Amino acid sequence: MSEPGSDVDLLSPEETARILELSRACKAAARAVLLYPPSHPAIAATLGRIVQTTSLESLRGPIKLTVLPDALRVDGRKPSRDDQALTELAMLLHDHLIGEMTIQPGGDRDAWLSFLQLLGKSPESIRAEGGIARVWTTMAGRHIELREIDYSEVLRERKDGHSAAWDSIVKHCLEGMASFDDAAMQELLALAGDAERVAELMTTIEKSAQGGISARSAAIMRMIRGFIEAVTQRQPELLNPTLSNVATAVGQLTPDMVMGLLNEDAAEAGKTASERVMDAVVGRMSDHAVTGFVSRNVIAEGTATDRLAQAFQALVSDSTERERLLTMSRDDVAASPLGSVEGFDGVWKSVAQKLLTSYSDKPYISDEYARELSSARTQAVAVEKVSDDPPERVTSWLTTVSTTAVRTLDISLLLDLLRIEENDTRWGDLMSPVVRTLEDLLLVGDFDASLSLIDVIAASTSGGGTQERRQHAMIAIDMIVAGPMMQHIVIHLATVDDSQFERVKTMCLQFGEVLVRPLAEALAAEQRSRPRERLTAILVAFGAVARRQIERLKNSANAAVRRTAIQLMRQFGGSEALPELTELLDDTEPQVQREAVRAILNIGTDKAFQVLQQALASGSAQSRDAIMQSIGSVRDERATPLVAYILRNVDHRRLTSVYLRAIEQLGALKDPEAVQPLAEAFKKPGEWWAPRRTSALRAAAAAALARVGTTEAFAVLEEAVTNGPRGLRNAARPHLRNRPPVHPPVQGAA
Repeated sequence: MSEPGSDVDLLSPEETARILELSRACKAAARAVLLYPPSHPAIAATLGRIVQTTSLESLRGPIKLTVLPDALRVDGRKPSRDDQALTELAMLLHDHLIGEMTIQPGGDRDAWLSFLQLLGKSPESIRAEGGIARVWTTMAGRHIELREIDYSEVLRERKDGHSAAWDSIVKHCLEGMASFDDAAMQELLALAGDAERVAELMTTIEKSAQGGISARSAAIMRMIRGFIEAVTQRQPELLNPTLSNVATAVGQLTPDMVMGLLNEDAAEAGKTASERVMDAVVGRMSDHAVTGFVSRNVIAEGTATDRLAQAFQALVSDSTERERLLTMSRDDVAASPLGSVEGFDGVWKSVAQKLLTSYSDKPYISDEYARELSSARTQAVAVEKVSDDPPERVTSWLTTVSTTAVRTLDISLLLDLLRIEENDTRWGDLMSPVVRTLEDLLLVGDFDASLSLIDVIAASTSGGGTQERRQHAMIAIDMIVAGPMMQHIVIHLATVDDSQFERVKTMCLQFGEVLVRPLAEALAAEQRSRPRERLTAILVAFGAVARRQIERLKNSANAAVRRTAIQLMRQFGGSEALPELTELLDDTEPQVQREAVRAILNIGTDKAFQVLQQALASGSAQSRDAIMQSIGSVRDERATPLVAYILRNVDHRRLTSVYLRAIEQLGALKDPEAVQPLAEAFKKPGEWWAPRRTSALRAAAAAALARVGTTEAFAVLEEAVTNGPRGLRNAARPHLRNRPPVHPPVQGAA
């Protein structure tokens, strides 16, 4: 399943973005489907993303995915950049032996829900039903076509491949068949003398068995009895070596499996102590097998677990022998990486004490309950065979251990621990699982549960607790903010309803000032209107805290971030932002200048207008031109007071071009409020030393009045023609000649 070469064509950036969005949506939805019931809001949100991504409007045609063990290919091409979501989706599909998947456009919510629920099942259970392709076909799935990998022949062709008899042995042990056939018996006899092959067969059966420890230990027990049966019937002289090889293989199992075998052997009805297989196997375990069993599990766990202690004491009954074997095990552990850690002697002392001390639960349970526990072991098999509980009772029981119920209990446990833990160090140790849980909850959009955890952490940063606890809480908040939190929130902002959005906003406010910058950066990068509106609403809700942080963003090297800072200043409003907006009027990015001008327009006070007038007076020609272009781009009445202010206050001699642009823009606005300032500019006394400039300004003002086109505007021109000096008459007369006719009202009209 590896690629034949590295020369693989790349997807375009747009195609890469589409497959990344689909992979992230599938990842989130698969987890949500696994954690929550179909009616949960998280299911609707995550499935909505997939349906939108694969809709007829978004997809021009089918997507054909080739599944590698840790990567995806689209029509033979790979994405132009890597992403963890691609890897995780590939691994999920590959675990179900999906080699190729074709997605047709237009799959609805129910169809995707069915497919993701199928992926949520264990690969073993799906294979038991005939494979995922067959199951999906029986479900009438049409929007996805699956091509399944057939590994059976591949496995048979490997260099050290197993024979059909090996498969027969495994099947016998897993299904509890009545007896082995001749080929399987011969295979068992051939394996009996090879300890490594016995261990390999035992591992194969353990991994293939479905169910818990009980099912796996029962399958391995059938294998052990099969070895004994084959050797006893055909070559009895090999019995002792065979049992020794089986004992060596048992020493490589986990403590849970060892205890499962011992319990399985003891629970078989009608067997005396002398007939129990495991007694014969355990009695032949060598010192090396026992010490390897102990050292391997201590190294893996970093300590001795209760289950290891129980298994060790069951394998070695003599206390003196235990001490001797533990001394041998210590040498193995000391030679491992665990032996090089600081304080290893203390670690081993704790391990030895636990493994040598017999466990007793007498101090914790009553005699009556102890008798109940003792009898439960002998009744377990009988109880397992009884199935007379009504379906509604079974359903009720299963509901209490469903994934959703367990997740709810998990969160409740974390909340209880956070509230009752008094030791600050142990409270700080809880932050790591809390952060991971929060990331999972935010990924699937469970904001109610997220808010309950964040409330406790945020309260600890400012409450009456100790300095150490506040420090732990602040570090946890920094970890959450630095992680994928904002990415998850932005994804859900496009789909959550208003009530869920209010929870998101409340949750964000709990983080405090540390979240303002990530929010502003997310807003700068976001193109969709609905998420932008909601991100802006969250930032505005931070109030003065956000204002201070946003003012710092105006110095960002990223022009998009500077524009976002200006837009937020406009949202906050008020004259307090004028100094920062004034600085941005000289920005090298035209769009930033334009946004700064609009923000000042939004403030709309004389002080704000004065800022612009001063910028026009002191700025470069390029800066003045950019400011006037920005003002001209605002085509509503908000611009009239500002342009009128500029017309009345700018020096028409030094800034003639700005003065002319202001006149033209007032005319273009066609606002009746522009008549008075235009009339003032039109009637401004002429300058005999600059006749051309005077003529140009009067002509521009007359043309602007004509563009406004109101009765008052033409009245100014008519009065100039009638009573004005020659210069005014010459400027006004052409516009009166071209004045549109005014139609008198029709006689008798209502």
